[in-house]
Amino acid sequence: MSTVTRCEWAAGADELMLAHHDEEWGVPSHDDRHLFEMLTLEGAQAGLSWSTILRKREGYQRAFAGFDPAVVAGFGTKDVERLLHDPGIVRNRLKVESTVNNAARVLDVQDELGSLDAYLWEFIDGEPIVNRPRTLAEVPSETELSKAISKDLKRRGFRFVGPTVIYAFMQSVGMADDHTVGCFRARR
Repeated sequence: MSTVTRCEWAAGADELMLAHHDEEWGVPSHDDRHLFEMLTLEGAQAGLSWSTILRKREGYQRAFAGFDPAVVAGFGTKDVERLLHDPGIVRNRLKVESTVNNAARVLDVQDELGSLDAYLWEFIDGEPIVNRPRTLAEVPSETELSKAISKDLKRRGFRFVGPTVIYAFMQSVGMADDHTVGCFRARR
């Protein structure tokens, strides 16, 4: 019986982490709702574990209207207060308010450039950055590119989009593929 080799951060992980590693992490995404979702979840993760956020992912999907930016951008003060009492998400005012703000910024980007996808993937000329780290220690927490994207997102009014958050986002949506050498998901 053969065993599957995964990146060390996923070894021995729970089912949600395994599914995220095996099916989503490093896989290119071009869906604006999914991009908005991952931007939100990576921002929510700041200061917390990724497994905590994955356990709350369904709560986020429910609370934020399936990450429809047009709906979320219309959330008002009462919606924010309601969300601050929702145990299905991280109940941090700044993070909740940033999600509503970022939804409006997604709409701005869509109006200006056609899609969030077109905007983000232009930073890498539409092609994923495929790294071949041997160990988790070789995977950066931020890069010059994540700093540049973060700076441009902030210029556009996005919040909770620091360089570390953006690099984790890039990995989650396949803009950067950091599966370690030997992992069954690593590109050959």
